[in-house]
Amino acid sequence: MDVQSYCDTLNIELTGWKAKIYDVVRQLDKVSSGDKQKVVPMVNELHMFIEEITDRIDRLEKECPTQWEPDKIELEGRLSQLETKWKEVSQNVSPGDMGG
Repeated sequence: MDVQSYCDTLNIELTGWKAKIYDVVRQLDKVSSGDKQKVVPMVNELHMFIEEITDRIDRLEKECPTQWEPDKIELEGRLSQLETKWKEVSQNVSPGDMGG
């Protein structure tokens, strides 16, 4: 696989992650007002993560770096943190409010 194909594939993957995070934000936006306080920090963090992904997508489109491993490790770590926070929030919010 040439470098440009690699960057295009990575761009598609990051765009997919971004879409999934947007879906989570939309779910959290539907939380009842009583539980909304519990999810505000996570929503804010998700918006910051979306910005980080957008920056990386922009970088891929402009630079197409051949050494992407450090960025990948950082993004995977952030996704792991978000998964942990998601579990915390979902334990404190009514399942009906989360679409369940």
